[in-house]
Amino acid sequence: MKKFLKWSMIILGILLALALGGLGLYVSSVYINASTIELNEEVLSSPSLTLQVFDSDNKPIKEENQINKAYAKLETLNPHTIDAFLSIEDKDFYKHSGVNYKRIAKAMVSNLKSRSFKEGASTITQQLVKNTHLTSEKTIVRKIKEVALAKKLEKSYSKDEILELYLNVVYFGNNCYGIESASNYYFSKPAKDLSVIESATLSAMLKSPAKYSPIKNPKNSLSRRNLVMKQMMNCGKLSEVDYYKLKEQKTILKLNKESHNRLNSFSQASIDEAEKIMGLPARQLAINGYKIYTSQNQQKQKALEKAFSQQELSCDSAGIVIDNEKGAVEAYIGNSSYKILDAKRQPGSCIKPVLVYSPALNEDIIYPCTQILDEKVTIGDYSPKNVGDVYRGYVSVREALSKSMNIPSVKVLSYVGIDKAKAYAQDMGFTFDENDTSYTLALGGMTYGVNILQLCGAYSTFANGGNFIQPKFVSYITDKNGKIVYINDHHSSKVLREDSAYLITDMLKTCAQSGTAKRLAELDCEIASKTGTVGKSGSKENLDAWNVSYTKAQTCGVWLGELDNTPILYAGGNQPTEIVKSYFAEIGDNSHFEKPNSIVERKIDSEELSSNHRVVLANTYIPERYTKTETFSVFNLPTEISQKFTKVDKVKVASRVENGNAVIEFDAKDFMTYKIESEGKTIQTISGKDGLQKVVIPLLNERQKVCITNFYTLMPELIERQEISFLRKQPTQSNKWYI
Repeated sequence: MKKFLKWSMIILGILLALALGGLGLYVSSVYINASTIELNEEVLSSPSLTLQVFDSDNKPIKEENQINKAYAKLETLNPHTIDAFLSIEDKDFYKHSGVNYKRIAKAMVSNLKSRSFKEGASTITQQLVKNTHLTSEKTIVRKIKEVALAKKLEKSYSKDEILELYLNVVYFGNNCYGIESASNYYFSKPAKDLSVIESATLSAMLKSPAKYSPIKNPKNSLSRRNLVMKQMMNCGKLSEVDYYKLKEQKTILKLNKESHNRLNSFSQASIDEAEKIMGLPARQLAINGYKIYTSQNQQKQKALEKAFSQQELSCDSAGIVIDNEKGAVEAYIGNSSYKILDAKRQPGSCIKPVLVYSPALNEDIIYPCTQILDEKVTIGDYSPKNVGDVYRGYVSVREALSKSMNIPSVKVLSYVGIDKAKAYAQDMGFTFDENDTSYTLALGGMTYGVNILQLCGAYSTFANGGNFIQPKFVSYITDKNGKIVYINDHHSSKVLREDSAYLITDMLKTCAQSGTAKRLAELDCEIASKTGTVGKSGSKENLDAWNVSYTKAQTCGVWLGELDNTPILYAGGNQPTEIVKSYFAEIGDNSHFEKPNSIVERKIDSEELSSNHRVVLANTYIPERYTKTETFSVFNLPTEISQKFTKVDKVKVASRVENGNAVIEFDAKDFMTYKIESEGKTIQTISGKDGLQKVVIPLLNERQKVCITNFYTLMPELIERQEISFLRKQPTQSNKWYI
C-alpha cells in the first residue's frame, strides 16, 4: 500500500510538472508573440477619434460622433485630482515598471477562490494599453498581451506622459471619454477646476461607469467616492480632518445641457448598440476603423423631429420609429441629460396589451366582447382604483382596454396568472425584477420598468402577426477593409398566434377611434394605439406620459417625463398622442392590417350579453335587432347557443287587490309584447319597454279573470298565456289573490 501511494505521488508530481511546464511554454510563446505587437503611436498621441455612422442609404449621418474632443494637460490638473485617480487605481504607479506583480499574484489567488476572472490587477499603464490596443475580453491571452505591451509602453513614454494619456482616454459613462469631457459633462467646468469631491466622484466611476454613476446610482457613487477619499487619506494625500469633513458632503452635479441632443442622438444609440455587438468600447471601434451602417430613414427621422418641434416641451423626451417587419429602428430622437435608452421608466397602462390582454386572448380566456364587472375590488391586500375613482359596472374587454380602465385589467391578469403573463411579456422583450410578483403589474407597476425601445418592440409584435423581432439600430458593421463583420439577421420568434395578434390590434384600433387615443381618429390611416400615464404616488401630478401607436408597417412611440422624477404637466392622451398624430400625418401610411383566415365573425345574443353578461351565439330564429356581430378566433368560439325565440316563458307576475282594483306588476323586456285582457276586452298592450311595469284593472265582478299573453314582438306566432283570478271583496284583510 505504501509503495502504491509512493508511486502515485511520483506520477502525480510528474504530471503536475508537465502541466506547469506546458503552461509555462504556452505563456512564454504568447508573451513572445505579444512582444512583437507594435505600439500604435498615432492612437496614443492623437486620442481624438471619429466613428463613421451611416443611414439606410449608406450616407453619413450628420451628427457629431467625435470621441475625446476635449483634452486635459497633466500640468493643468490640481494635485488632488491626480491623487484621487492614483490612490484608487494604482498607488504604486510611479514605483513599478508597468506591471505590479504583487497585485497580480493577489488577484490570481482571489480569482481561484471565487472560480472567476473578476480581478485583473491592471496598472494604469496596462489600462491604457487595453483601452487603446486590446479588446475588453477577460482571457489569459489578452492579459499576457496587456503585460507585454505595458512593458513596451513604459520604455517608450515617461510616467507623466502615460498618466496624461490615460486620463484622456478612460471612459466615464454618458459618452464621456477622458477627464476633460467628463468634467464638462457632469460639473460644467474644465478639469483643472475640479474639487476633491468632484475628482473622487469621477475616479470612482472607472471601475464601472454605470454602477457608480452619480446620476443613475447616486448611493453607489457616494459610497465609492468616499472609498476613494479614504484611500487618498491612507496614501497621505488627504488629511484625516479633511476626509471626515468631506465624506459628509453631497456631490453637487451641474449637468451640461448642451450635450443633451448628442447624448441621445440616433448615431449615439447606434454606437452604443455596436459596442455591445462587437464587445468593444466606442474608442476601440474608432481605432480599428469599423464603420456602422444603420437602418435610419432620413424621411422618417425628419418627420419625427418635426413632430416634436411642434410641441413646446419642458421635460425630457424621446420618440422612436420601428419597421415592424424587420425590427429595424428607422428614426430616434431624445432629449435629456442622461442616456434615455439606458434608463427604465414605468410603462403605466401601456403595459396592458403586452402583459394582460394579448396573453388572455392567446390563452383563450377572453373574447373582445367578454363582459367584465368594473367595480371596487380587493385582491389580497391590493385595492386598485380607476382614474377619478369612477366605476362603470359591466363593460366589454374592448371598452375596458380602449378607455384604459384599471379594474378589468387587474381581473384579467388574475385569470391569466402573473407568471404566465410575465412569460409572454418576456418573450416580447420585457425584463422583470425578482420582486415583480404582484397584481400592480397589470397597471404598469414594475420595480424598474422598460425603456421606449423595449416597449415599442413589444407592440411591433402585434403588427407583425405575433412574431417578435428584437429591434435594432445597426444593420451591419464593416472593418477598415470593408469586410462585413456583423449583419442583423432580423431573427424572429413566435409569441402569439396570428389571430390573437389581430384581435389585440382590432381592440387597439378602437382605442385610436374612440378611446384614450381618440385624437388619432382624424388620421387617414388604419392605426392602433395605446396611451399610458404614470401618476406620482399620493399626488395628482404625473411622472411619465406615453403613446405607442402602430400601423401594419411601422410602430411609433413617444415618452415624456423627467429622469430625475420631477413631476410633468402632460398625460399620455395629450401631448404624446399629438406628437404621434403629427408624425403619421407628415409621413403618411397606406398600409392595412390583414385579417387572417383564423378570424371569423359570429352573431351573438345581444340581450343575453347586456342582461346576463354572457357571450352566447345567436340561433337562426333570433331577429336581427336582438343580435350583435362580434369578432372571434376560430380557436376560441362560444359553444353555447341561445334558446331565445325557440320558446316563450311565462312572465312572472306579482298581483294584488287594492280598492276594488286588480293590480299586476312584472318585469318587461323590450323585445317582448304583453297583452292584458279581462272580460273579453284588451285592457293594455305593452311593447318595446324594459323594466318594471304596473297595470291596474277595474274589478267589475265579485270574481274576475285577467289574462296575460306575452310573445316575441317580431315573432307573434310563439305565444304564452296565463290567467289570474281575483276576488273583488277579500274574505280577509290579507289581500290575497287566487288563481
